[in-house]
Amino acid sequence: MSTDARATHRIKSIEIDEESLAAASRDQEQERQVAIFDLLEGNYFEPAEAGEGPYDVRLSLIENRLAFDIAGTGSARRHLLSLSPFRGVIKDYFLICDSYYSAIRNSSPQQIEALDMGRRGLHNEGSNLLRERLEGKVKTDLDTARRLFTLICALHWRG
Repeated sequence: MSTDARATHRIKSIEIDEESLAAASRDQEQERQVAIFDLLEGNYFEPAEAGEGPYDVRLSLIENRLAFDIAGTGSARRHLLSLSPFRGVIKDYFLICDSYYSAIRNSSPQQIEALDMGRRGLHNEGSNLLRERLEGKVKTDLDTARRLFTLICALHWRG
């Protein structure tokens, strides 16, 4: 992909609707901030029918659905995704993250590594599911999908 295409097909700003945002622990808030920083530093995001980029993206929950509001040069588009396919992965991800955060403070390096591997595996599963659900709507690479999945989880965290 050319450098021009990469510069055009990217997110330049991301916002999470404050009213949709769940309360978060300090660890979860840190993870969300890192995801936002990393996402803005480098991403590939090519929405269908949203005009030219770079794009401003807003994530929110609307009637139990995930809303992607995408604004490009001269146009805007909303994609609504059912959260049902994500519920199991998000629930499992939260459980392993809770165990991981506890392990960081109290467990051996081997236990922490095992939990981290499980956490990354679930994160990849959620990211791949997001890419599947966005098919035909938005093209993204795995790293961008991983960071977006983290932000989707932020909409569900209960600190």
